[in-house]
Amino acid sequence: RVPICGRRPGAAPSPPPPPLSARNARPRRASGGGRRGRPVCVSAAAPLAMLSDDDASAPDGEERDECDPAEAAHDARRSASDEASEDNSQGASDEDSCDDSAPSGGCGEQRPADDGSLGTRSCLSERYGPQAVVDETFECLDLRAEAAQELQRCWAKFLAASGTKEAASDAIYAAWFEASPCLQSFFKTPRAVMAMRIMTGLQQIMQALADPAGLKVIVETLGFLHFQIEVTPPRAAIFRDAFCELMSMELGSQYTSLADEALRVTLNYVGGAYCFLRTNFAGRLKILSKSWAAANGKKLNAAGEEMSTVELAAEAPAAAKDKPKVDDAQIKVDIEGQEKGAAKRRARDNAKIAVPTTFHDMFRFNAAVMGLGSRFWFAEVLHSFDAIVRNVSNTTRLNEECDVLSLRLAKCHCDIRLSEYRSVMLSSLRSLIAKDWDEEHESAWDWLWSTTERLLTAILRKLPEQEKALAKLWGGLDDKSFARMRTQVYAIFFGVNPEGMDYFRQSTTRLHFIADKVITITLDMYKEPATMVNDLSALGLRHVGYGIPTELFAPFASAFVQVVKEFTGDRRAIEAFRWSMDLVSRILVRVITEGSTVVMRAINENSGKLLRRAIGCAPRSKRADWLLKVAVGTQSISPLEWAIKAGAFEAAEAILRDLLTIRADRDRYYYGADRLFERQPQIVRELGIDAPSLLPVLFDGLVWRSRLTENCQRRVIYFVKHLLIDAEGGFAQAIESVTELKDPKIVCHPVFALVTDIVWSRVAYIVFLYGKLWFLLTLVVYLLAQSVLFRVGAETGSRDTPFATRLSIFLCRCFVYGCSMSSLICSNVKRAMLDYRGGDVFLIGRLAFPAFLMDAQAACRFVLMLVLLLMFFTEPILSCLSAAGTDEDQLFSEFCMEDEKLFRVYSVLGAIGMLLYYFLLIDLTVFSTRISAFALVIGKILSEVGVFLTALAFIVFSFSTAVCALKQDFMPFKTVPEAAVFLLKIFLGMIHGEAYAELTEYPMLTGAVLLFMVTSIVFLLNLLVAQLSCSYGQTFQDLVGFARIKRGVVVVDCMRSLTNAKWQRFIDSLELDRPCVFGEGDLGFPGAICMTEPSSANPTTAETIRRFGGSTSPDAVWPEEDEEGKTSADRFETVELIVRSALKKMDRRRNVARGGGSTAGISSGMTSGMTSGTASKLDADHG
Repeated sequence: RVPICGRRPGAAPSPPPPPLSARNARPRRASGGGRRGRPVCVSAAAPLAMLSDDDASAPDGEERDECDPAEAAHDARRSASDEASEDNSQGASDEDSCDDSAPSGGCGEQRPADDGSLGTRSCLSERYGPQAVVDETFECLDLRAEAAQELQRCWAKFLAASGTKEAASDAIYAAWFEASPCLQSFFKTPRAVMAMRIMTGLQQIMQALADPAGLKVIVETLGFLHFQIEVTPPRAAIFRDAFCELMSMELGSQYTSLADEALRVTLNYVGGAYCFLRTNFAGRLKILSKSWAAANGKKLNAAGEEMSTVELAAEAPAAAKDKPKVDDAQIKVDIEGQEKGAAKRRARDNAKIAVPTTFHDMFRFNAAVMGLGSRFWFAEVLHSFDAIVRNVSNTTRLNEECDVLSLRLAKCHCDIRLSEYRSVMLSSLRSLIAKDWDEEHESAWDWLWSTTERLLTAILRKLPEQEKALAKLWGGLDDKSFARMRTQVYAIFFGVNPEGMDYFRQSTTRLHFIADKVITITLDMYKEPATMVNDLSALGLRHVGYGIPTELFAPFASAFVQVVKEFTGDRRAIEAFRWSMDLVSRILVRVITEGSTVVMRAINENSGKLLRRAIGCAPRSKRADWLLKVAVGTQSISPLEWAIKAGAFEAAEAILRDLLTIRADRDRYYYGADRLFERQPQIVRELGIDAPSLLPVLFDGLVWRSRLTENCQRRVIYFVKHLLIDAEGGFAQAIESVTELKDPKIVCHPVFALVTDIVWSRVAYIVFLYGKLWFLLTLVVYLLAQSVLFRVGAETGSRDTPFATRLSIFLCRCFVYGCSMSSLICSNVKRAMLDYRGGDVFLIGRLAFPAFLMDAQAACRFVLMLVLLLMFFTEPILSCLSAAGTDEDQLFSEFCMEDEKLFRVYSVLGAIGMLLYYFLLIDLTVFSTRISAFALVIGKILSEVGVFLTALAFIVFSFSTAVCALKQDFMPFKTVPEAAVFLLKIFLGMIHGEAYAELTEYPMLTGAVLLFMVTSIVFLLNLLVAQLSCSYGQTFQDLVGFARIKRGVVVVDCMRSLTNAKWQRFIDSLELDRPCVFGEGDLGFPGAICMTEPSSANPTTAETIRRFGGSTSPDAVWPEEDEEGKTSADRFETVELIVRSALKKMDRRRNVARGGGSTAGISSGMTSGMTSGTASKLDADHG
């Protein structure tokens, strides 16, 4: 008989194992040290079930910490207990040794434990005690229900007392770090990251206390992550005691003895599991990781991870240094040998076949050689095989990858024989790592594929039927059923988890939309698994930004399944929905867990202080990546972009300032501008749309000024490469994005002004001038035809005008109509058609006009086109051609007595056209910022003049009608129009004193005129002067800004017509590839323009480059910096933090002496004056 998870004969069956349950599980004895161990019940996870006995040895090449006295004591107790247990176990069968039905002593009674160690048997668990760390077996933790509930209650109180999870995790980290100085060398991960991981693991363990099988899977997964650390029972006991002491100190009397014993049992169980897993599985998993890296041409670092580019670059010089040197004689011999065998080498090279060097290429090659190249389902397995190998130690992730792979294989619709993949896989691995291949490699890879094949086979045959059943279920429900289902789902979910209402704050229609998406996703997982996995990864990363707790996904899925059961009795459909919903939940939880970095948590809090603290533990070479990329699978999200979209502007500002801060050590400079624009090439546009207030922060980070001056000049470096050039080498959209904001202040920033001026002065102005030459030519021709030559004919008369002059006028007007008018017609019609097709119109009443007419210059061109068309149809020369006949004196004449009225209309149109031509010349003011600013001021204050003219017209009309109502016979006021003209002349000062003398005969009329003069001249005219002064004063500060906006618009229009050759010559002339110079002999990095400015322009007294000594390793962390903008309140809180930390240490020593208590005794006087907000903030800032 084989005991399963320590179950006694006749006891109730244990909970069902997780998906990786082992069919061929068998008991095995713990090996090592010559001890006889009891049969061990194998874990329900597949990696434990498939491991053979010959993998029990611990991995080699790892150092053992010799300075821990607890380990020596533990070894002594272990050797003594081994001898006692060996004597007492003579004649006992394996079955009896695994049976826990033997009578035991009371709670806390000292006796030899089953594992051969001297421990304390607990009343809470039949196999694990609160004292000894059992490292020779790994079974299910049979913790009593009341003990689990009490421990969970104390854990919740501990989190509440800490204020936030971040503060609690930091306190646990500090307790463990200070528990033993000899173990501090194992804390290599940055503190913020390690604290977050500790909290995540403990939270999972506490939540799974009531589920032994689930707890075992979680502990097993965590144990696989600790293979690189030498976990021993004495070290586990140190961490256990430190954690229990922390709980006792923080909770005081609320921390009961039952909870303390339950916590010690649980931590002993976890620590023993880490030791057991490391002893039995580390060798096999290390073989898999190393051989897989070698098969793909990659290298692993000391931590078992793939080397980054920086690490490989650092390793290259060392390899070159160790390369053996060859003397000249040897080189000469080699050259002679090469010359003799040249023909043989050429023949061999021609016949040589390119041998694959990666696993994927070798697999395809071997599949073709073995006659299995037509198995197109191999591609699906290859797509997922890398993730399977990398996550073999993660039971949950391995199940997820196999479930997704089974969905992809189910869509192949062919005969799938998984054993064929095994043959090709092993042959490919043997070819790639032939030097290192041995029986252990063969066994490890065979074990891996056997586990994967069993998982795939178990679910693969069910998927087609489940997809049909689920599709039938959703297709058979009507709209009313779906509406009722959505309502019931949220009712059940909110009833079970009221805290979920804090995160589902949207409207009911939005919640129903989410429920509909869930229904669609569960079916699409069967139909399009590859697409849905990517979509779910992107959805999970968005939930990282939302700050959704992963604990809510399981209850939400359970509520959905419970509701679906009420709408159908088909077990197959229910199972299909449950399986798909479970897979979706696991993917989302994994993505959120992996994507919840310390940076994203700081962004969710919108705290610049927390973000600077989180990023302070990042390695130098990865600091920018922490701020710009959170990747999970094939999907990624930018923390900076999310902070901008979510409105967390304080965190976004902290990110920008950190990225654009220049840091340096002795070897290299670190500057995040390149990485920023590489990751977010449209960062200028994004900031302009969502966070315009952060644009000055971005531009400030792109300029460096020296604090030293020379000859009253200061060195200035502008890092403007990415504002000029995009990723493809073309013209960047930074200028266009900023000018679209119409912000006169941001365009005057030195960085943006420099970029605009350089492009304008070196490239754009030439293109702009070439474009205006044609317009200037048409203006000159129109001027000759309408004003110069026309005046000659008007003064001399038609018969006396020379024929050459008449012919010149005719040719000039033909040029205007044929060239200028036709080009205006083509351009205006084209733009109008584009606007109408795109729906870009504006309404005046019920009439829709194209949007391009909203621009003043474009509207002027459109009106000029209409004027020229009217001039063409009323052209007097064309009208006089028929009257001229064969008379040469009348040919091309425009003075026909019959068409005198038509000529007057034509002359008015010609005058209007002349004004429109000159109005279009305002574009040329862009050459001078000062003149352009003056022209813009005129346009800005024209609205005030318009209001004045409207008021004047109203007053003139009012008084003209009023005086006409008086009884008087004064000639200028006989009619309303005549009175209005006379009053207008009075306002303009065109009336002489004689007219006023005649008014004295009419006293009432005189009084009305005087009142009009006071109202219009004294009041209204002075009011206009005051309005113009105020308007000019408001726009004066922004004059240059508006001028630069106009220049930016012109630059963008000109760059669209610039050729690639001219653009490339312009870029080459800037020499952006040369390193900038920060000082004499101090070369920086490329991508900048170096200039000088007057030393008084921007006084700079502090060095903006932060230089550090010490180690220059790219993996090192920058030394701690003083936080910018630190106020006196922040400094006071820091002092309070230090004092409170010291008081806690004092209380800890006193608690050890008197066996309990809390920190309230000594620190109450210190903290009583603090508000609750300050105290909670101190908890969050602890450490």
